[in-house]
Amino acid sequence: MSQARIIDGKAFAQNLRDRLALQVADLRSTGAKGGQDLVPGLAVVLVGENPASQVYVRSKGQATVAAGMRSFEHKLPDTTDQATLVALVEKLNRDPAVNGILVQLPLPAQIDPAVVIATIDPAKDVDGFHVENAGRLALGLPGMVPCTPLGCMMLLRDVLGDDLRGKRALVLGRSTIVGRPMASLLLAADCTVTIAHSRTQDLPEECRRADILVAAVGRPEMVRGDWIKPGATVIDVGINRVPHADPAAAAEGRTRLVGDVHFAEAMTVAGAITPVPGGVGPMTIACLLLNTLTATCRQNGVPLPGSVPEADTAAP
Repeated sequence: MSQARIIDGKAFAQNLRDRLALQVADLRSTGAKGGQDLVPGLAVVLVGENPASQVYVRSKGQATVAAGMRSFEHKLPDTTDQATLVALVEKLNRDPAVNGILVQLPLPAQIDPAVVIATIDPAKDVDGFHVENAGRLALGLPGMVPCTPLGCMMLLRDVLGDDLRGKRALVLGRSTIVGRPMASLLLAADCTVTIAHSRTQDLPEECRRADILVAAVGRPEMVRGDWIKPGATVIDVGINRVPHADPAAAAEGRTRLVGDVHFAEAMTVAGAITPVPGGVGPMTIACLLLNTLTATCRQNGVPLPGSVPEADTAAP
């Protein structure tokens, strides 16, 4: 029985980060010659002590510095009120050294994330969550694209080529962070797109029709092997922590990461599939850096370096 190709998101992301570092160096050199300060700057705001968020913010900071960009980290206590956070975001909006702003989610209960995201300057919204950027993506207009869907499109094009026209794509999950923007990107690539969710009737059959299956529902190993069309390309966005497969390890409280797709079953059916971990996850930070470079170029009226992917459409 043939095995699916494993899509190495970790290697792809590292290659993208290496390319971005070279382009950042070129941009800095161009700015120095022209008397401009063209060093991309990313500000990340963390409110509270969420351990997972702390790890993620630290990784973002390290990746930003490694790419030759400026990293600005703002850590606030979990007692911070909404007005204080909004005031900080407004200050970052006005700071010319800051080209990208990311407020780490989730936020404490006393803060409405919608209010905070709406405060971010859309031109600096490198997460692509602002309603203006969401609307631009839905209408096919230039804007900032959410990092995870952007990374998914890059992986799809790497596997299937540039021309995705006419392919049946199913997005499992309708979140504003992944599902809906993913569907918009696939639609822009001329795919025939279906969005499925918890209320979809006969979900396995819908999945079996898809040439491209993007699973972003947040339920561990929900998509079974017999849900997948033979030869389909499967992008598993899910990151779920479950008890370790070894009963003794599980008894000790050890866990493992799995996706929304049953990987072992899918490997015998799919044509290509992303693993968890090591698939989509590494692409998110790489695309955050891409969005920051894109935002910097736009804000300074300079063209995006030629070898950098187009952040609006995830073209190669």
